[in-house]
Amino acid sequence: MFVTGPRNLITDVMGLRVGNVADDRLKSGVTVVLCDSPAVAGVQVLGGAPGTRETDLLEPHNSVDTVNAVVLAGGSAFGLDAASGVQAGLREQGVGFQVRGNTIPIIPAAILFDLANGGDKNWGRYPPYREMGYEALQRAAPDFEIGTAGAGSGALTAGLKGGLGSASTMLDSGVHIGALAAVNATGSVTVGRTRHFWASPFEIGDEFGGHGYPSPIPADARRILLKFRDKLASTTVAVVATDAILTPAAAKRLAIASHDGFSRSIWPTHTPADGDLVFALATGASGKVLSGDEAIDLYAAAGATMARAIARGVFAATPEPNDLLPVWSSRRG
Repeated sequence: MFVTGPRNLITDVMGLRVGNVADDRLKSGVTVVLCDSPAVAGVQVLGGAPGTRETDLLEPHNSVDTVNAVVLAGGSAFGLDAASGVQAGLREQGVGFQVRGNTIPIIPAAILFDLANGGDKNWGRYPPYREMGYEALQRAAPDFEIGTAGAGSGALTAGLKGGLGSASTMLDSGVHIGALAAVNATGSVTVGRTRHFWASPFEIGDEFGGHGYPSPIPADARRILLKFRDKLASTTVAVVATDAILTPAAAKRLAIASHDGFSRSIWPTHTPADGDLVFALATGASGKVLSGDEAIDLYAAAGATMARAIARGVFAATPEPNDLLPVWSSRRG
């Protein structure tokens, strides 16, 4: 049986901290996952409309196989500026890849579309995300808020506000796996228009309400519920992490396996309108190299932990002025 880590957050993985910044007027924000030491990393993109920075370097056949942080941000393509703020902050600290006397922080990033969510996007000549990224880095800590926070602060799903979710699992091997997701999906995280989450079979305790599946499954669960029918207007972006020792190829496989959690918690997912992406991080802080069976357990837990993180992001969302959609806690039935 799976059990959570002590915080039930991605920071139960040794060697990680998370910082959030949100602007309530803007209805958008930034989340930074900071690695205390460079972490082996991978990425898998399965959505049809991704917005990314520095993802090509994460392919296992390329030269740089560790990163200093990853960034999730709102703002669509404008939000990619957030990584520049994080890069500036880490360079001030002397953190980064060393090349002939130069320090270059390696900061992959991914964004979600939250421009049409009721927030004021009239920011003038330059978007605010670079400074938000810098501030989020300064706030990085083991404990952080989920729900209407960070990159999930302006997120929407089909019929409900989205949010920033996180969860963790402690495995029998002694390693931890954690997930963090900014949930802004085209599809729905609940069964039809009920309070019941698609991710319910993977819930530990009552971390997102303890409602299980409805019985019987309602007829409208078979309806395709969509947030928008516009192209390029959604995206769930996420990070999965472990303190096991992984190769770059194994980190890539971890990112791939984590997309199972999208399929188990959002319907539909990986559509042409979503830029669904998972970054994978392996800090190696446990010192543990996994056996074959232990590795399979890790990949299985990756999907389950990601599904829980996605549900927790929507479950924890809170109402704000000018919201376009209600929060999960207001739903009955």
